[in-house]
Amino acid sequence: MTKQADILSDFLDTNTIEALPAFLDKSSDYNSSADLIAIAFGANGDFSSIDESGASKLVSSFKNNLTLLIQKTWVEKSDIALKDQLLYQLDEFRTKNTWKDDYVPFLNIINQAVFLMFGQDPSSEDFAEYTLRIDPEFGIFWWYTSNLPKEADWSEEKCRLAMLLGMFFLANY
Repeated sequence: MTKQADILSDFLDTNTIEALPAFLDKSSDYNSSADLIAIAFGANGDFSSIDESGASKLVSSFKNNLTLLIQKTWVEKSDIALKDQLLYQLDEFRTKNTWKDDYVPFLNIINQAVFLMFGQDPSSEDFAEYTLRIDPEFGIFWWYTSNLPKEADWSEEKCRLAMLLGMFFLANY
């Protein structure tokens, strides 16, 4: 068992921990796995059936809350341009693309925002463990996000659901 998995077991049950690999697996039914992950983020158990109206509200809440988090984050002078660029990218996010087209930009926005908020590279080997120790709820979110593939050869619906899970957490963080 990895150190991260060992720490995760302090906060999540085995079924939830196993839900992520099942969600990522191309051959499995990802809806029930998404529902278990959503519960870990504080949602109800029927998250996978979110309709377009609910998704639209969630995108709006995500953008608003992440914008506030980024605006309130103090950064070094050298990171001001990154902060401004990130706010622009977030403003433009989900304006005209498909979910599949927005998957990679979504992950980029998340990674850049996390870098600004924590002041360290989120792709470093020990970052996941660090987040679990300092803020378990965020650590669970980061466990989810950091395990998503950088590019996904998934259906439009699976990309939508993967992104909505991350948005749900950040909309309520």
